[in-house]
Amino acid sequence: MGDVLAGFHAVWEFDTDSVLIRFERGIRRPKLFQALGERRIPYEALSSVEVSEGRRGTVVLRAVPRPGADPLMEAANGQLKEEADPYRLVLPAERETLAEYYADELRTVLGPDAKEAAERHLVTAPEPPLHFKAYDGKASFDGRSVAFRWFWTGASSAKWKCGDQTFTVGELAGVEWRSPEVFNGYLRLLERRAGEPGKGEADQDPAAVVFGLGYGPVHESLPFAAAVLQAVRAAQPEQETAEREPVCRRAGDARRDPADIADRIRHLGELHDAGLLTDDEFSTKKAELLAEL
Repeated sequence: MGDVLAGFHAVWEFDTDSVLIRFERGIRRPKLFQALGERRIPYEALSSVEVSEGRRGTVVLRAVPRPGADPLMEAANGQLKEEADPYRLVLPAERETLAEYYADELRTVLGPDAKEAAERHLVTAPEPPLHFKAYDGKASFDGRSVAFRWFWTGASSAKWKCGDQTFTVGELAGVEWRSPEVFNGYLRLLERRAGEPGKGEADQDPAAVVFGLGYGPVHESLPFAAAVLQAVRAAQPEQETAEREPVCRRAGDARRDPADIADRIRHLGELHDAGLLTDDEFSTKKAELLAEL
């Protein structure tokens, strides 16, 4: 189409095979939009296009993605608030006729499989490296593996017993993201050979980090989840028979900061004094930490 349509929070630039959505920066813009910057949406990734009445004298043009086409929306799983939906373009009400025109134009270029779920991701997730702070640890993703490093101020004793965690994308079957804007939000990694993936409390699961108190905000944790999910889906054809390491394992053989090791041993001592670790558990974990020096 080659046209440009500007709304309150974004600008849509129409091309022959896709629409480029550029999100405007500003104080009242959703932080998720600012984090995304811009996204190119192929027309084959869309299921339908809608026009509806918005709030306070506005009209909304919304493109509906096909299930499975966008890792961001797949990870969000319907939990995004309406105003944070990256597929909505809000326009002044007097531009309703223009919105209807572009909706009709978009409908004519939808792919032949528009009503079917996509077999692969058609929209690109944010690129790694990515990281964010959860309540009980720091999560990082370099494109090949996800690492959880626990905070002694927030992590449960169960997670401390297992130690810091590293998961390669080949070990994973998917992700489960529960919005930090609801009670008990978290990001859980679903492992291929876990007996019951996604079960149990996230604060006790070494394959999950928990949100809350300003940790793990949507604009940081959701793009992270989408990037991991995209990498996992891309790796699956090559990893159907790959073996997984035990959940409780050391994060790697790289040498650690002595001050960090000392802090962790001190925390283990507190857990031992409180009766949360047995003498054997304390001795074993202390030896593992000292071996990392």
